[in-house]
Amino acid sequence: MTATQQAPAIDMAKLEQFVFRAVDEVGATLNTALVVMGDRLGFYRALAGAGPLTPADLAARTRTAERYVAEWLNAQAAGGYVTYDPDSGRYTLPPEQALALTDPDSPAYLPGFFQIALGSVIDSPKIMDAARTGAGVGWHEHVPDVHDGCERFFRPGYHANLLSGWLPALDGVVARLERGARVADVGCGHGASTILMAAAYPHSAFAGFDYHEPSIATARKRAEDAGVAGRASFQVASAAAYPGRGMTW
Repeated sequence: MTATQQAPAIDMAKLEQFVFRAVDEVGATLNTALVVMGDRLGFYRALAGAGPLTPADLAARTRTAERYVAEWLNAQAAGGYVTYDPDSGRYTLPPEQALALTDPDSPAYLPGFFQIALGSVIDSPKIMDAARTGAGVGWHEHVPDVHDGCERFFRPGYHANLLSGWLPALDGVVARLERGARVADVGCGHGASTILMAAAYPHSAFAGFDYHEPSIATARKRAEDAGVAGRASFQVASAAAYPGRGMTW
C-alpha cells in the first residue's frame, strides 16, 4: 500500500509577495540596459546641471530621436533616476544622481557597475553551457562590457583611496615606494591602479601582468597617455607564469 503525499498548502500572501519581488528584479534587469544606454548616448551628461528639459530638448542636445528619448525618460522617472514635473512636462537629473552617473572621478560613479551587469547578462548563454559541461568560463571569454565596466567601476575607488588610505595603511610601504621599489601587479587588467602608483612614485618601477592580451594593450596605451610608460610596463602573462624576481624591469 502506497501512502499518498499531500501537496503543501500555499500561502497566497507569501506567493504574492514573491511575485512582486520577482517583478521588481525583472524591472531592475531591464533598467540596467537603460542606464548603459543613457551613459553611452550622453543622456545623463546632457541632463546634468541643465535644469528641467523636455524630451525634445534632450533629443536635440544629444542628436537622438525624441520618441525614444521620451520613453527612456519615462522609465528613468519611474525608477527614481530623474524627476518629472507633470505641469511642465519636463525632466530633471538631481545633483546626487548626476554625481553618481556623470562624474568618473567620483567614488560613487556607477555606470561601470551597470556595464558589468549588462555584460554578465549577455554572457549568460556561455555560463549555461559551462553549467552543463562543468567547464570554466575564462576572463577572455567575457564580452568587452565586463572588461571595460570592471575598470570603470573600480578606478574611482582606486583614485579616492589607494594613495591616501590603502597604501599608507601598510607598514613601511609608502616610504619604500618613495625611495624606489619594484612592484608587480598580477592580474592588472587595464592597469588603473598600476598607472596611478607609477605617477605618484617616480623612483619606483611597476610591472603589470595579465593573461588577457586586449587588456594589456589598453594598459600600455593608458600608461603612454599618462606619461608613465617609462616606469610602468605591461606584459601578457598568467598568474602562474609571470616572470617574477628574475625579470628585467
